[in-house]
This record gives sequence, structure tokens and C-alpha cells, in this order.
Amino acid sequence: MSDDPHTLFREWYADAEQNERHETTAMTLATADAAGRVSARIVLLKHHDDRGLVFYTNLGSRKSKALQANAQAALLFWFPVAQRQIRIEGAVSQVDDAEADEYFAGRPRGSQLGAWASIQSTPLDARATLEARLKDFDVRFGADPVPRPPHWSGWRLSPDWFEFWQEGDSRLHDRFAYSKTATGWTIQRLYP
Repeated sequence: MSDDPHTLFREWYADAEQNERHETTAMTLATADAAGRVSARIVLLKHHDDRGLVFYTNLGSRKSKALQANAQAALLFWFPVAQRQIRIEGAVSQVDDAEADEYFAGRPRGSQLGAWASIQSTPLDARATLEARLKDFDVRFGADPVPRPPHWSGWRLSPDWFEFWQEGDSRLHDRFAYSKTATGWTIQRLYP
């Protein structure tokens, strides 16, 4: 076991990238709004380093509104081939504009246009309305690069708690929790 959960995360994640059959960037994001109502959904990990884990979304989405009201969240990775899960909790903050611009510039053009066309999490009367909006933005930008919409950016979860879970025989799983302190990380083995 590493003394640093970021190091262990990178090791388990690299193993998953090599051995898992499905999307390893998929992670469950759990949020709670200002009233404490909890919601969870799958988002895709786009970057991770010692500062945290980053995903991108529409800032008007339900998840973004919850994060704006309550800047705490939890992530969950499940790697079924390895029979492992990683739980991560911490504070969230919006990435800076330069980081969001750089990521957005590397997205496929269709995804860039989709970020403009979608009024995420709001009612949509018909699929044709979305498709018309997409076409309108395609015409608007023509052959020019598509700029990042002002309502689209990234969120970084800065971990203060990790749990690494490895399935064991007879449901006697190995669980290790890392809690951030002022001087580093404390590690505890947990009962399964």
C-alpha cells in the first residue's frame, strides 16, 4: 500500500485501463443540493493529478447547480474485472477558464456544437428541436473553430478521503481508507 492515495489511484486506474473491458473513465458522481436532496449520475473522468479529478459539463445542469449550492461531492469507480472499487470524497471547484478552453478545443466538433445546442437538464419538447439548434450552431460557426460556450466548463473534486476496496472470498473484502490531515494522509483498514 502506498502512503499516498493519489499514487495508489494511478496504479489501480492504469491497471483498469489495461484490463477492463468497458469505459474506465466512467465514474458515478454523487451530489447534494442546498436542500440536501442527493442525486447521482455517471460522468467521465477527463483528467486526474494530485490536485484532483476533473469532469466537464454544462454549468446550468442539475449537477452544476447542486455543486454551486453545496461544493462537496463523491465519486465512485467500479472495475468489475479486477473486482475493485474506489470511493473518493472532497470539495469541488470550477476549473479555470484556460484549462476549460484547452480541453474544449480538443473535443470533436460535434461535441463542441452539442455543448452550444443543449440547454442541459431543461425540458425539451421534441428531438427535432435539439437537432434544429445543433444545425443552427453549425451554420453560425461555419468553418471557424467553435469557441467554448460561457455556460460550459469543468469541475475538479479535490479529495480529502479515499477508500480502496478489493473483493475477497466469502465477502471478506480488503478495504483501506485514506483521510487527509494537515500533515498528510492517515490510513486505516476497515472491516468489510
